[in-house]
Amino acid sequence: MVETIFGCKWSLTVYQLLANGINRPGEMVRAVEGLSTKVLNECLRRNLQFGILEKIAYPEIPPRVEYRVTALGEHFIATVDHIQALQQLIDQQAPA
Repeated sequence: MVETIFGCKWSLTVYQLLANGINRPGEMVRAVEGLSTKVLNECLRRNLQFGILEKIAYPEIPPRVEYRVTALGEHFIATVDHIQALQQLIDQQAPA
């Protein structure tokens, strides 16, 4: 699961967007240069499959879809944050 999610270089960006309150796909694409709708949809689909994110579809016209992090996703993202902090420590200790 971890390899598959990290295989998508945009997953961490999506988590950051969600943390910043950007939860609609169109907003996500507009907020990140270089992120296409196709790639975002693949990334979101992968995270949905693993239960990291959930999709909320509102019965409106035009249709509105939002994503949010699940309880499992909160744990997963916390683990990712710890790994990033560990990497920063390693980088600080590496000889220049």
